[in-house]
Amino acid sequence: MSGFGGFVLRRGVGTVITLLAISVIVYVVFFVTPGNVAQITCGPRCSPEQVHQVAQQLRLDDPLYLRYWHFLQGILVGHDYSTGTSVEHCAAPCLGLSYQGDQQVTQLILAKLPVSLSLVFGAMVLWLILGVGTGVLSAWRRGRFTERLLTGITLAGVATPVFVIGLVLMIVVCGQLQLLPFPQYVSLTDDPEQWAWNLLLPWLSLALIEAAAFARLTRASMLETLAEDHIRTFRAYGVGERSIIGRHALRGAFAPIIALNANNVGSAVGGAVLTETLFGLPGIGQELVHAVNVVDLPVVVGMVLVIGFFVVIANAVADVLYAVADRRVVLA
Repeated sequence: MSGFGGFVLRRGVGTVITLLAISVIVYVVFFVTPGNVAQITCGPRCSPEQVHQVAQQLRLDDPLYLRYWHFLQGILVGHDYSTGTSVEHCAAPCLGLSYQGDQQVTQLILAKLPVSLSLVFGAMVLWLILGVGTGVLSAWRRGRFTERLLTGITLAGVATPVFVIGLVLMIVVCGQLQLLPFPQYVSLTDDPEQWAWNLLLPWLSLALIEAAAFARLTRASMLETLAEDHIRTFRAYGVGERSIIGRHALRGAFAPIIALNANNVGSAVGGAVLTETLFGLPGIGQELVHAVNVVDLPVVVGMVLVIGFFVVIANAVADVLYAVADRRVVLA
């Protein structure tokens, strides 16, 4: 196939291969390790009988390729777990069973995922507005005090860790000024207003970091587009500067912005650990930290797979959107 449809098909096949490669790497790293894998998987408080049962469920006596196939089969079609007195079915996608929490990992992640997605997508709206707006204004006011001021602010934003910004915002906004409540997650379906009100501070903390990168990229793309011949032609015909900036130069800067945004959404799902921990949000980042602390291996493996899935899918979406914005990508 050729053209846009062929590009999407090739990108889809590449995405599936990448996801399979991630599953192989994750399995080898976590399950082909020195020591008693069954003991690590079950946890330090398991009895010898429970450890033996976990070893049977993981089929540790089988060859490595059969063990991986069993692991992959659980993700694709589900898996049955013996609890000693009964058999529990884990529906696909089955990411394992947390023996310490006595809960399916998939259910645990699904319970935490709305918090992380609320944090990331809310912050995404803010970092696009702040970052693209700052980049456009900086390019428009090139060589003036406004550009130098905005460039300094964006450099400071890139260099400042998210936990520093979060702590400063909590101390000033919540503590001294008392403009916002200390964040406490409220479900969107329960109370949309309180959901947004309580997440505004975490959104700002995460968005201010990401907005700096978008501002620098937008400024560079805008300046490159403004130096092209067709922009000079528009100016020669008397087209207004605001029309040139908004309708022509910004459109040319869309492709790299789309790519960066999709990539950031994927990485932010896994990279929101600091933000969730700082504000006490019960998302997958905070759950991952807890699972590492208590050595809950199935939960750690499931979290890593889910985070990898979001990163790969976000990059695939970025490639497709990039091709929509710039059809030259399809021909490359």
